[in-house]
Amino acid sequence: MAGVLGGLPNSVLQFVYLIASVLFIQGLRDMTHPRTATRGNGISSLGMLLAVVVTVLWFEIASPLVLGAALLVGGAVGAWLAVTVETTEMPQLVGLFNGFGGGASALVAGAELVDRVVTGSGLPVGVTATAAIAGIIGAVTFWGSLVAAGKLHGVVGDSPVSSTVGHGIKVVTLAAAVASGVVLVAQPGFVGGAPVSSYWVLVAAASVLGIFLVVPIGGADMPVVIALLNSYSGLAAATTGFVLGNTVLIVAGTLVGASGLILTVIMCESMNRSLVNVLFGGLGGDDEMEDMPDIYEGSISETSAEEVEMLLDVADRVVIVPGYGMAVAQAQHAVAELAELLEEDGVDVEFGIHPVAGRMPGHMNALLAEADVPYDKMRELEEVNPTFSQTDVVIVTGANDVVNPMANTDDSSPIAGMPVLEVGEARSVVVNKRSLSPGFSGIPNPLFAEDNTSMLFGDAKASMQELVNVYKENR
Repeated sequence: MAGVLGGLPNSVLQFVYLIASVLFIQGLRDMTHPRTATRGNGISSLGMLLAVVVTVLWFEIASPLVLGAALLVGGAVGAWLAVTVETTEMPQLVGLFNGFGGGASALVAGAELVDRVVTGSGLPVGVTATAAIAGIIGAVTFWGSLVAAGKLHGVVGDSPVSSTVGHGIKVVTLAAAVASGVVLVAQPGFVGGAPVSSYWVLVAAASVLGIFLVVPIGGADMPVVIALLNSYSGLAAATTGFVLGNTVLIVAGTLVGASGLILTVIMCESMNRSLVNVLFGGLGGDDEMEDMPDIYEGSISETSAEEVEMLLDVADRVVIVPGYGMAVAQAQHAVAELAELLEEDGVDVEFGIHPVAGRMPGHMNALLAEADVPYDKMRELEEVNPTFSQTDVVIVTGANDVVNPMANTDDSSPIAGMPVLEVGEARSVVVNKRSLSPGFSGIPNPLFAEDNTSMLFGDAKASMQELVNVYKENR
């Protein structure tokens, strides 16, 4: 049904959609660099606002009162989340957003099928086939993203799980979803006496599949999973765009799907693992420490903030390596203050960023940027690794697996072959952790027992702030 603008030629609608698509593309392009990422977000948001407004005014989707109330509530929730959610909780928020996108796609595709049955406008094969694809991907994305967000937030078990029963459930639910899709395409409209009931069977089966796809995956693999689910949400939106015949939805969904898939591939390469291994292999586990020799016994050198300050006092170059422990403790501001103090005293300070440090791609970069650390001080693994041999002090705060040399020395290790930050080549290494507990991989870290490594035990925020205070006192 036509809305306020529905009387205008269809070419006007397509032209506005084209403008929105160009804004999406430009926004995505700007997001590829930290300096222009904020502008990219704004441009993309403008494109989406334009697409939503013209769609609302063009089509009579619902009564103006209902539609206005829905937009107001949704906008208010989005604004509240943007203001209140801490940067440390951004990964789980991104997971939820991925889920909302997938769930919306599944519901919209189903609603279009129901509307076509009710109005008698027909269900061509192209519509039912794309709806089936949207339903499967959307449901998998929604429930998988909820599980991923739960793992990131600590309300769902974080340890990886490998289960023959779980794999069996995945096979059965995938087969059921595909079979329901085939039935929908072959006998559209009425199956078992209910309109498009096979579609909702498909969604139910895909929902169970989404849960069991993500539940077995450990927290160390969550950056890859988040990127993959982001891609899924885009693909679901694009296929729903084909169901509706909506150009801008197809373009936006394709952009998200393609960029998410590219990011997933990059993340897998950064971990030197295949996507299949991430989804079905699981990294680490509760039994990884069994039969491991006690490599720490008698080899740990504990230090204090005062001793670390003395190392920094004679250093010319310092590299700080942040990890998820820094994020949890919200220590980024103390770390940034320490770096600023060192630079004021003529010390060359840089940050070594591992691509999978944290809980989502770019997590460490975002945290440091929040603390006003200049982007030109953040070095990726390939850039910073060759410089460690010329570094006086490396401060590792809250990181573990990304600096574990076992990735290069033990072919049987769960992280074998994964590129790591080779901090052990520096003259002195200070590792700030709460304890000697292993990282997500579940294995010990020989770096902690090296002769040039000292352990600064304690909460990252408290430890870094104490180090800042001691450094100020002795300047």
